[in-house]
Amino acid sequence: MRDLFLPLKVSATGLEAQKIRLNTIASNLANINSTRTPQGGPYRRKDVLFMSYIYDSTAIGVDIKEIIEDQRPFRVVFDPSHPDADKEGYVKYPNINPMEEMVNLISASRAYEANLTMINSYKEMFLRTLDLLKI
Repeated sequence: MRDLFLPLKVSATGLEAQKIRLNTIASNLANINSTRTPQGGPYRRKDVLFMSYIYDSTAIGVDIKEIIEDQRPFRVVFDPSHPDADKEGYVKYPNINPMEEMVNLISASRAYEANLTMINSYKEMFLRTLDLLKI
């Protein structure tokens, strides 16, 4: 017999993955002007890599493969009065594009909502099936 809750388990993996993606995007936006980190240098943008996996030999789930640092170059601004300016007066800012982050935020939010909608629809369908069996 198939697992009746398998669709819920699969959508739950999507919810968890998108939650981590949303938190990563929020961290990027919060550090948009962080020019100094404990590791040294400006904050480096982070991105989430997903991977799919077979769940119970019939369904595909989503997992986080890793959270990687974006290797694009830092944004350099001339500001000799900044405490983190180099000898020439340039400051390195994080390699974060706020427009890109907002697009990613909308995408992750919609994916999260889609998984939540699927869970709620399945739950409603399951409860209606139980009601039919009561008769």
